[in-house]
This record gives sequence, C-alpha cells and structure tokens, in this order.
Amino acid sequence: MGWRGFRLLASQVAAAVVVWLLWAYLVAPAATVLQQCVAAMAGALIGGWIWWLVDSWNGARLLHWLRQSELGAVPNLAGIWGEASVRMRRWIRQSVQQVQQGDQRLNDILSALQASPNGVVLLDAQGRIEWCNQISAKQFGFDAERDVLQSIGNLVRDPQFSAYFAAQDFSHDLVMQGRESTPSRPVKLSVQLYGYGEGRKLLLARDVTALEQAEAMRRDFVANVSHEIRTPLTVLAGFVETLQNLPLEEDERRRYLELMAQQAERMQHLVEDLLTLSRLEGSPLPSNNDWVSVAQLLNRCENEARGLSNALTRKQAKPHVLNFPDEQALRQAGDLAGASAELHSAFSNLLANAMRYTPAGGQIDVRWQLLPDGSARFAVKDSGPGIDEKHVSRLTERFYRVDRSRSRDTGGTGLGLAIVKHVLQRHGARLSIESELGKGSEFAVTFPPSRVRAAAEVPAKALSH
Repeated sequence: MGWRGFRLLASQVAAAVVVWLLWAYLVAPAATVLQQCVAAMAGALIGGWIWWLVDSWNGARLLHWLRQSELGAVPNLAGIWGEASVRMRRWIRQSVQQVQQGDQRLNDILSALQASPNGVVLLDAQGRIEWCNQISAKQFGFDAERDVLQSIGNLVRDPQFSAYFAAQDFSHDLVMQGRESTPSRPVKLSVQLYGYGEGRKLLLARDVTALEQAEAMRRDFVANVSHEIRTPLTVLAGFVETLQNLPLEEDERRRYLELMAQQAERMQHLVEDLLTLSRLEGSPLPSNNDWVSVAQLLNRCENEARGLSNALTRKQAKPHVLNFPDEQALRQAGDLAGASAELHSAFSNLLANAMRYTPAGGQIDVRWQLLPDGSARFAVKDSGPGIDEKHVSRLTERFYRVDRSRSRDTGGTGLGLAIVKHVLQRHGARLSIESELGKGSEFAVTFPPSRVRAAAEVPAKALSH
C-alpha cells in the first residue's frame, strides 16, 4: 500500500506542477500567489482523479479477466494490479496443475480397478452406483453409463443379496448365483461389501465357480474313494469274522481266502491308481528329448494284454482275439518322445479297458498309424457292447463307470481312463472316442508331430495286422 500511496502522491504533485506552470506562464502571468496556489491545488486534485480513473480501469480489467470461464492471457497491467494479476495467474496455474494431477491419479486408480479380474462397484451413502468396472457390469448385467446413480438394490434382485445388503453386516462374503448362471453351466459369485469414506461402500465380486466346482469335485472324490475302499473292507471284515467264528471245511476255507485275496488285490490296484494320478498331477512335464521305441512299447503291451485276457476268460472256452501290428510294421513304427512309464500306463489302460468290456471270444484290434502331417495315431478297437452316447463325454472322469457291477467284477478301479487323460494331456496328445451300441468302441490317441519320430525312409501307412 505504501508504493500505491507514493504513486498517488507523485501523480498529484506532477499534476499540480504542470497546472501551476501553465497557469503562471501561459494563462495568467500576472496572477497573484494565492491564485497560483489555488491553480496548483486544482492540478493536484485533477492528478488524483486521473490516477483514480487509471487505477479503477486496471482493477476493472483484472476483475473482468478473473470472471472469464476460461482464463486466457494475463492483461498487461502496471503497478500493483499488474503484480496481483501475475501472482493470481501463477496461483491459478498451480491450482489447475494440482487438479489435473488429482484427475490423473483418479484415472489411474480407476484404470487399475478396471483391469482387476474381479468385479468392482463404488456405491454412495444411499447405495447408488457411482462407478463400476466392466467385469462387474458383465457379472450383474449393469450398464456402466445408464445405471449411474441407480440403486443397486433395484438392479440386483437376488433375494440373498437383498437380505445381505439390508442386514448391513458385511463382515463375511455372500456366495450367490451369477447373472449368466444356467442349470447346465452354473456360475457362482462371491460378493462382499466394504465401507469407506462418509458412508460409501465398495462392492467386490469374485467368480468362484472354479473353486466351487473344485470343492465339489474334492467332496465327490473323497466320497468315491471312501466308497471304493469301504466295499472290499466290509467284505474282508465279513470273511475274517466268518473264519474266526465258524468251523469250515478246508475247501470252503480255501475259497474264502481266495475271495479275501481278490478284495485285497482290488484295494491294492485302487491305491496304485490313486498314487499314479497323484504323481501325474505333481510331476514336471515329460521331456521332448527322451525317445521311446513304439515297437518295444507295443510288444510289452501285447504280452500284458494276452496275460490279462487269459485271466479274464479262464472260465470261458474262447479267449479274446487280439490283433497287434506284425514285426515288419513294428520295425517301421518309429519313436515317441515322452515318459516311457506314462505312455505304457496309458496304452495298457486302454487295452485293459477294452478287454474288460469285451466278452470272451470278442475281437480287439490295436493299430499304430503314422499320418502325413507328421503326427501319429494309436487306436484300440473292440467288438464289445458299445457305449451309449450320453456316457461318452464323462468316461474320463474319476470313478465314472457305465456299468459299475461289471467294472468291479473284472477288477476295474474306475480310474483307468482318468489316468489316460492325464498322461495324454502331459504329452500334448488328444483322445477321441467313437462308440455305437451293439457294435463296439474305438479309443484313439493322436500324438503331435513334435513328439513323433518316424523310422528312416518310411512312408506314412497304417501299421496294423
């Protein structure tokens, strides 16, 4: 204010001097001293008014600039108004930068929430939607633009969610059906609300369908294993009690011991298959550099298959008719890249499965085929009763049986095709099943070219007997 007062005083003094000079030398040279003093005072007054007008004009220009919605260039002002305009512009620029930085941080946070694999919904104190990401829009059927400020209670009509939201107890989550859930393909969402700010809420929705299915599979698996083990244990316990309490003839005693051995062997096979599955799920993938001779693999499978066939048909007059590739075809079979034990397990399980469901005297054909694209196909075709189409898609599930009584009677554990599926997945192979009731089934495995090494100078051909 001191500088402003000095400028006012300087303006008045300068105007007084100018008016006095004009009055004393031009207008009235003969004027008295009193008249000259009056003229000087009038000049000072005029100078003060001129300064006030200029100062007010500068202030009005600054005020007009501040009232604009978009602040452009700073007006060129002198004096204190010029300094004020520069300082205001600097303060405004800093404020705008702070707002822009805040908006950028907000956009970054919203972008991070948008990229979240979970559904995120921001609610105000009245439970209205302020913002939601695309995942939550898909999970609940929201429209990110249309449903802003809509009450979430009006958009999510699930009774469980309505009760959860009304109770205001958000210490636990709620598992509810998703919008896209169907009886054949259920979708489960885990929803939980978290409070923040002044009554606002954050809703997180997570798709737990896979977890729920895994938990259901675990429960089914435990129940199936318990059932599979309980049955032979019950039989063994009954036989033991009979042997302990009843006097038996030697032949009858021997028959009971044979039945007990069968049940013990059944439990042993079940445990071995379970351990095989566990090893397959927990071990690293087989290498592409370990090559297995297909000829040796098929020879080993043939020997085991003929032994199993004799065991299964020992009470019938006719054994199975087994057709394997001949020696010349085996010499041209080439090699497979992978784990020898796993491949043998898959091949032998397919053969055992075919023999258990093919009546005595039935035919089983085993083929190995090198395909033109470099891949290879292993197929087991039987003349058994065939499989209804409704069962085909579930054959590789653990403990799934088309005919439970027949599988148990022939020593099956219900895990053979599950083992086959895991082995093939680990080797990048594909299993296809073709079956027709009354005409038999064919289980075929196609290995990718990267795991097949053909014998030198061998044309692609079917290697079958």
